[in-house]
Amino acid sequence: MQFIFVTGGVLSSVGKGILTSSIGKMLQTRGYTVTAVKVDPYVNVDAGTMNPYIHGEVYVTDDGGETDLDLGWYERFMDINLPTDNNITTGQIYQTVINKERRGDFLGRCVQIVPHVTNEIKRRIRFVAEKEKVDVVLTECGGTVGDIEGLPFLEAIRQMRLEEGYENTLYVHVALVPILDVTMEMKTKPLQHSVNELRRIGIQPDTIVARCTKMIDSEALRKIALFGTIPEEAVFCSYNVPSVYQVPLILDNQGMGDYICKRLRLPDKKPQWSQWNEFVDAISKPRFEVVVALVGKYAGLVDSYVSMSEALRHGGASCQTRVTIDYIEAEEFERQPNKLEILQKYNGIFIPYGFGPRGTEGKIAAIRYARENDIPFLGICYGFQLAVVEFARNVCRLENANSTEINPDTPHPVIDLMPEQRSIQHKGASMRLGAHNIIVEENTIAYRLYCATEIYERHRHRWEVNADYKETLEKHGLIFSGKSPDRRRMEILELPDKYFFFASQFHGEFKSRPGKPDPEYYGFVKACLDKKLEKPRSQF
Repeated sequence: MQFIFVTGGVLSSVGKGILTSSIGKMLQTRGYTVTAVKVDPYVNVDAGTMNPYIHGEVYVTDDGGETDLDLGWYERFMDINLPTDNNITTGQIYQTVINKERRGDFLGRCVQIVPHVTNEIKRRIRFVAEKEKVDVVLTECGGTVGDIEGLPFLEAIRQMRLEEGYENTLYVHVALVPILDVTMEMKTKPLQHSVNELRRIGIQPDTIVARCTKMIDSEALRKIALFGTIPEEAVFCSYNVPSVYQVPLILDNQGMGDYICKRLRLPDKKPQWSQWNEFVDAISKPRFEVVVALVGKYAGLVDSYVSMSEALRHGGASCQTRVTIDYIEAEEFERQPNKLEILQKYNGIFIPYGFGPRGTEGKIAAIRYARENDIPFLGICYGFQLAVVEFARNVCRLENANSTEINPDTPHPVIDLMPEQRSIQHKGASMRLGAHNIIVEENTIAYRLYCATEIYERHRHRWEVNADYKETLEKHGLIFSGKSPDRRRMEILELPDKYFFFASQFHGEFKSRPGKPDPEYYGFVKACLDKKLEKPRSQF
């Protein structure tokens, strides 16, 4: 088994996740099996308790892990399902080491960063490798080289070269190459300093990827190779492209896939890019365009909704349609109710997940606008719950109906805390998480979209539709077309008299893939397009 380690320099969010995913894709197209691990140096045990504004969206795995959003990129690019074990954090490492110390596992020794913490890091990476039994394990080291919290992880991967051997390990370093506005020069000095910092830690990169707005010139490439102490054939450039799905193609065209195989002594195989090219062509050369309003409470950070945005683009590619997303802060509609009229110009209205009361009335107003003006609508998780609240208030005439998450004293708690959540004290990893099966009713929009009576979808929530109000809601026309196997939990709702009004308690975006769009996102985009083209309502 062989290991590739990806590090980043100069600044965070330089593109390590996309690069790691792209390397995995290049290997996959050559017939090799891969998996990916994300190392996050923050001291949180997982991403579940972090505000999306702090760290972007929380990505949920089939087994209920609340992980870093980069696992979503790995799953999308490589079309694999990753478990919780593939996201390693400082919190997990120290929690395990301290528990061992308390049990007396270290036999009275002084517990230290080296070797005890670094041994636990290596053990976890190898555990993934042994469990998944793939050809190559990719490990992305979060943060930036030089960050104090990342040092134990970098020391661990330094040791892994000594233990696994030069021929079985590969260090890939990606760093920013800025272009000065005044002189338009490509400056490699920040990258050089980043490489020097990595060397100071004891890691000499085997290949360097320059992150730049455009393809680096030959002079910059020569400098990077010279000061990075690597051959020029080991320097590549990840430059800005219209779609991130083009990145593995541009890197492979530069020879990166072949170089990695040669360096790891993997048999030379011709890559098969036909399926990937087909998807990239569909997303790059659309025939149509729709514009969607995403009304959320974390609209200031696009990474808060990255999986949802990508699922909309996957659905668009299957309809030969570019999906342009306008991110609108829900509180704007609370401050300026007249501003709701701007929603009339959109082909669809999308209400995403969220927590807490902030912005909820703005979301509810947007849902009402979509329903009353028959604009295609999709709601996810909190969007599903608030669609129930809006319907209860304005159709069922249940005055001040609400979720008890928003108003614990509401006279009509149409959304209420799940019974098993009432005794929970700790917030971390305690929601209803991961994949659960759902029974889909026949002769519904949901059934036509999913073409199945039973589906498995990923969840992340504490509140649910209050079963005491189910009969009232249904009597007024709301259809719950998806339910839990015991029929106790409402999972999908739809309004059959509307052009497209659909919402789910689960997160379909987490299973959406390039060329394999999630059905609810595909249905939404298709409805947006059909209504724009003035076609009859789609039967899917």
